[in-house]
Amino acid sequence: MTPDVFSPARLGPLTLRNRTIKAATFEARSPGGLVSQDLVDYHVAVAEGGVGMTTVAYLAVSPEGRTDAAAIHLRAEVLPGLQRLTDAVHERGALVAGQLGHSGPVGNGRSNGKHALAASAMPSPLSMQMVRKASERDLTRVTDDFVAAARLGVRGGLDCLELHFGHNYLVSSFLSPNLNRRKDRWGGSLENRARLARQVARAVRDEVGQEVAVIAKMSMKDGAPGGFNLPESVELAQMLEADGTLDAIELSAGSSLMNPMYLFRGDAPREEFRQVMPPLVSFGMKYVGERFLRSYPYEEAYLLPLAREFRAAVSMPLILLGGISTKATMDLAMAEGFEYVAMARALLREPDLLRRMQEGTATEGACIHCNKCMPTVYSRTHCWLSEHPVTGPAASPVGQN
Repeated sequence: MTPDVFSPARLGPLTLRNRTIKAATFEARSPGGLVSQDLVDYHVAVAEGGVGMTTVAYLAVSPEGRTDAAAIHLRAEVLPGLQRLTDAVHERGALVAGQLGHSGPVGNGRSNGKHALAASAMPSPLSMQMVRKASERDLTRVTDDFVAAARLGVRGGLDCLELHFGHNYLVSSFLSPNLNRRKDRWGGSLENRARLARQVARAVRDEVGQEVAVIAKMSMKDGAPGGFNLPESVELAQMLEADGTLDAIELSAGSSLMNPMYLFRGDAPREEFRQVMPPLVSFGMKYVGERFLRSYPYEEAYLLPLAREFRAAVSMPLILLGGISTKATMDLAMAEGFEYVAMARALLREPDLLRRMQEGTATEGACIHCNKCMPTVYSRTHCWLSEHPVTGPAASPVGQN
């Protein structure tokens, strides 16, 4: 029997009030790398709007693992604010996940004041520095940092820890044949390239046991030549299932480093990005923007064809992401055997969308997939349409496919 997306569901030791998750999207509401009241309000809004669980992003496990200096490095000073956030969301009936990750080559070393790390050395288009090849000592330290961050997250009231294994962040850079050119035990075969992901997941699970849920976000496909792709990503999911360290996998795609629009689909906001980038990066964007920010047509459930390969290969719970903005799509996900659906842009546009769907007063979201919210992560993430209303045919979600 197909479950109702708005019925309760188990996730490891948790019971979610429904099967919807607010996906991790950088909020740009953490001045000084701390939780602000603005960040609390951001997550309270979707909790009041009916989501089963909201995800705080991005919680770096190491100082150099921040995407830039504005990101939160999860440390003791963050706990009072994080506790305020989790308490406030819990009061509204929702649960809270925290995305734990290390940005790796996606991090801006110049902004962070520490060189970024990756599987192999490479130039960074963000900092104009070389990204440093991670040493054995680095990988031991980073694994320990994941464990320490997991414990802090539990102390701060998080119900679920989402390990970031996607988008060519550090763990994902090891998975990618394009970025991992190592000849040691961390490179070459998939078993070697997957070693860091499995090591981190095992270390975190051993630390927290069944106190909280542990899930991972992973890329099914980088969307870049020579990148991580099927069938290897399916094999990784099978490895993680066999390890028994995760309660679910959230299926994502794309590379923040090489092809971000492969995840987002829809319009590519190149000019808007140029306006918020540092001068040198903005200049480069003028000439390579079309290659970096490619345009892909938007369609509902655009990652579903890839995700079906995983549903057929593993029995563990899976979270469907990508192009979910209608009740019909959520029902389709349930019918195809996915346990949860994750949403981002639709809830940024309308934090109360799920409540209205559950009440029967809405069947689809108002997001037009213009993606002009993407560049706002450099200031304060918000829906561009909230400040620039669109009327007429362009206001229709269908009109912007």
